[in-house]
Amino acid sequence: MQHDRKCRTDPPVSLFALSYCLLYPDGMEIVLASASPRRQELLRRIGLRFTVDPSDCREDGHLDLGPCERARQVSLEKARAVAASHSNALVIAADTFIVSEGQVLGKPHTPDEARRMLKSLSGCSHTAITGFTILDTTDGKALSQAVETRIYVRELSEREIDSYVSSGEPLDKAGAYAIQGLGSVLIDRIEGDYNNVVGLPLSALAEALKSFGVNIL
Repeated sequence: MQHDRKCRTDPPVSLFALSYCLLYPDGMEIVLASASPRRQELLRRIGLRFTVDPSDCREDGHLDLGPCERARQVSLEKARAVAASHSNALVIAADTFIVSEGQVLGKPHTPDEARRMLKSLSGCSHTAITGFTILDTTDGKALSQAVETRIYVRELSEREIDSYVSSGEPLDKAGAYAIQGLGSVLIDRIEGDYNNVVGLPLSALAEALKSFGVNIL
């Protein structure tokens, strides 16, 4: 397969004066099957040029599967749903959720639900799992992986939980917190890829992209 170079011309998002130049398969488009601004920011951070086409696939299926397999399967279905609308493209899809004591914590939709989730996480550890899929629409080749990160939450007082919930940030966030925002002050430490908690494990994703002819470095 022939390749040509496509370089970023827009300024990088980091504070460093980096210049990105990536090797893409000839004429191929990269499509992110997610409306998440956090995932978009992560891909920009490593210099990927892409378009956004969110998947409307349900995220609450496959309850009979284990957490990692469920995350992989949901990401695969998201990628397939978007792939149908693109030719000569690499589709990247992902699904992230929190697992605490064997239970999957979704996104709270009310302040009371957010408080309950945060109280259950206080002083304990839990796991963030992101399943991602890369799908080549030219030949149907797909690669799906799941990456886990362990997060340790410090002991939270009732006042801290109420204050954080009042900020509005926990609503519609898996596990009722955003590690990249105000929720960072709740976290004692993590074991694993920080970016995985935000929404995409960049190291694993970059390694997987090599199989499709895209080299980040």
